[in-house]
Amino acid sequence: MTQAATIRTTPVQMSHRQILEALSGLLLGMFVAILSSTVVTNGLPRIITELHGGQSAYTWVITSALLATTATTPIWGKLADLTNKKTLVQLSLVIYLIGSVLAGLSQSTGQLIACRVLQGIGAGGLTALAQVIMATMITPRERGRYSGYLGAVMAVATIGGPLIGGVIVDTPWLGWRWCFYVGVPFALAALVVLQRTLHLPVVRRKAKIDWTGATLITAAVSTLLIWVTLAGDRFAWGSWPSLAMVSGAVLLGALAVLVETRAAEPVIPPHLFRSRTITLATVASVAVGVGMFGVSVFLGQYFQVSRGQSPTVAGLMTLPMILGLLIASTVVGQVISRTGRWKRYLVAGSALLTVGFTLLGTLRADTNLVLLSGYLVLVGVGLGLTMQNLVLVVQNSVGPHELGAASSLVAFFRTLGGAVGVSALGALLSTRVTGYLSDGLARLGVPAIDAGGTLPDVNALPAPVRAVVESAYGDGAGDIFLAAAPFGLIALVAVSLIREVPLRRHHDDPPADEVARQPSAPAAGSPILVGADRPLPGPNRQPVAQPAGVSAARR
Repeated sequence: MTQAATIRTTPVQMSHRQILEALSGLLLGMFVAILSSTVVTNGLPRIITELHGGQSAYTWVITSALLATTATTPIWGKLADLTNKKTLVQLSLVIYLIGSVLAGLSQSTGQLIACRVLQGIGAGGLTALAQVIMATMITPRERGRYSGYLGAVMAVATIGGPLIGGVIVDTPWLGWRWCFYVGVPFALAALVVLQRTLHLPVVRRKAKIDWTGATLITAAVSTLLIWVTLAGDRFAWGSWPSLAMVSGAVLLGALAVLVETRAAEPVIPPHLFRSRTITLATVASVAVGVGMFGVSVFLGQYFQVSRGQSPTVAGLMTLPMILGLLIASTVVGQVISRTGRWKRYLVAGSALLTVGFTLLGTLRADTNLVLLSGYLVLVGVGLGLTMQNLVLVVQNSVGPHELGAASSLVAFFRTLGGAVGVSALGALLSTRVTGYLSDGLARLGVPAIDAGGTLPDVNALPAPVRAVVESAYGDGAGDIFLAAAPFGLIALVAVSLIREVPLRRHHDDPPADEVARQPSAPAAGSPILVGADRPLPGPNRQPVAQPAGVSAARR
């Protein structure tokens, strides 16, 4: 066997039932990953208050997990191209389990943030590998149908997470620590189901991960996120610490590009960006990530601090957005599988995101809840039309040997956008709320409250002060949602420029970017599919020997 050889031990074709059985554990794992972020959303104000943290700690509990997910997603994706995908997804679940248990035992915000990093590493594996494994088993044309199922699971987890978290926090004999423990039984169940139902191609390749490039990418992303989080709070945006951190992030990023360009097995293959489709989809993914994570993170705080609602009620109030996401992703996934056409839905979704964020920019403490629900539906439908379909577009543009790297690329930049967005929007919220509080309390003759300090318990405040606090956080929420609106517009422009190529019907059809040109010889490290009776691309077009019992009809 040559170094590039890959042996596929699963059938070429799978029935709908077989695919669902194989995906059951994977979808359960994705449920766990989404649950880990959403279950704490409505509990965070209570958690941060009890651990004596402030707005910066509130932001970092979210950002730390997103940072870890962002930094490790391309590594998980590259490992998926080189080794056993089933083992990797099980390993990511184990890491998530350990992080969840330790997070529940945290005694300070610092400990909680560190444990969230561990959770994020596991979630990075689940996020990247879900898309890769699905692409391994399902043709691009049929993938829209199953991506809709994945979107539905994400919606259910997003619905259930805040509700479960709210109930846990509001139940005295449970307490907020169970927000982290609650995912443990789901992760254990996912491990058992994956072991019994997931049977993937066995991959044997003698190749090494470019750990130097991976380290540089992680360092560049970390420096950027730390700067975004601290600037405007610990030091001014235009100060010398800002200049030093930005320069450091740019330098580390440039070194990462240089190393990745020369690496035999780059974590993020630079040549992928030669594709106009992948580059534009990446830009759109960053923009979608900013809005998606920003809305989901700060909505819970708005409902609890500005509207004075309990965590449970705050979770119920986000239902319009999640229902919009659930319906849009499921229905449109089915339609895309039937037609192979996807661009119109990306354009419509990006437009809805732009309109939805703009309308949320009018948010105030006394905004009519019916209107607010309508705004959230627009955002939810927009997310349902864009998130999974951007992954489909990228997967349709690459060959089987780069599915892992390409799929994780979209997840990487979407999460990067989310992490930067949460940090930047959190810093903006802190600044705006501090200003609103100072003005409002000054009119009452009350000393100003620093929004970077401990989050206020509005139910314990005197009525006049409570009104000022609720108004300040309501106005601040509107400001950050309005700041997210231009990112929806960026996504709209990017997807409008992508040239639509119908989804491929078979795994071995030429990628979308090669439809108009003759395929070149396979690069070193590319897998050879044993059992396919199509001729190999390149000058030596010798068909691969067909295993006994496999007919030509299975193509």
